[in-house]
Amino acid sequence: MKYIMRWFSIPAISLGVTLFVLGNPVQAATPEVTLKFHHFLGPKSPAQTEMIEPWAKRVEKDSGGRIKIEIYPSMSLGGAPPQLIRQLRDGVVDIIWTLTGYTAGQFPRTEAFELPFVHTNNAVATNLAMLDLFDKYLAPEYEDVKVIVLHVHAGQAIHMVDTPVRKVGDLAGKKLRTPTRTGAWTIEALGANPVGMPVPDLPQALSKKVVDGALIPWEIIPALKIQELTKYQIEGEDRVRFGTSVFLIGMNKKKYDSLPPDLKAVIDKNSGRDLAIEVGRVWTRDEDAGLKAALAHGNQHIMIPKAELKNFQAKLEPVVDRWVAEVKDKGIDGRALVNAARAAVAKHSKEK
Repeated sequence: MKYIMRWFSIPAISLGVTLFVLGNPVQAATPEVTLKFHHFLGPKSPAQTEMIEPWAKRVEKDSGGRIKIEIYPSMSLGGAPPQLIRQLRDGVVDIIWTLTGYTAGQFPRTEAFELPFVHTNNAVATNLAMLDLFDKYLAPEYEDVKVIVLHVHAGQAIHMVDTPVRKVGDLAGKKLRTPTRTGAWTIEALGANPVGMPVPDLPQALSKKVVDGALIPWEIIPALKIQELTKYQIEGEDRVRFGTSVFLIGMNKKKYDSLPPDLKAVIDKNSGRDLAIEVGRVWTRDEDAGLKAALAHGNQHIMIPKAELKNFQAKLEPVVDRWVAEVKDKGIDGRALVNAARAAVAKHSKEK
């Protein structure tokens, strides 16, 4: 190398360095901040490949390489999915993606968006509705968390091993998986028996007939091979669903507060409204792929007509009443929150 260098003058070397710097974005040689992102689904799940990874790459790019995000899927840092929020609050990890409903009672206000016929079929609309109502209603539940985004999936559809469901009574006596207590109340109201479990446990529960079916969206079908374990995928006409689950991408508040202002701005830029819209579209798009996998396997897609959906709604409205009565003891005006949530969802559902 020393013989080659003799061919270049000092000015030439300087020019080369200058051109290299100008032609390449300046990146930090070593990241100033490394953030551990922990979640419960696998590395090939759409949640990671289409939501978490693109978000992490944008943050890294926008920080000029000063932030590095290490993603740990499948609870690979230890613990069970319901422990994610505690891991975040304790600072064991820096960022999580989890269901708020995995920790019953910790997010009672947020539960309003899981209730039957609050969310119906528009994930973007419900995501924006939560954002609209965050400061007025939801903020007290996240005082120690930097909320990057709250979002829902496309909604709870009914998946059954061998029982077609076309009317309310068809679920009587069946055992259905649910991730949340509001989902359990929904199942009970329909005459079935709820079995609570995180979604990674569902395939084994279906194969061993621990449950007869489940409340999950279409999106998760291919990742867990649900098409091989069920025969029927059921929803209402016009893609109406029976509630939903609320998810949180959140950052440890102390970790966020420790960042310099310009790196806080990077996190802020990649939080909020635009992300809520993007995530809603991702989960809606992946619904089509999930249902396609089930149909390709020979499963039957049942759409309950609007007339029968009214019977489901009549059965499920008492679930809302039950929730309103319960949160009243916590000083929450549940009726006002449900009414505001339904109005906000309806408003955003009309937007293009």
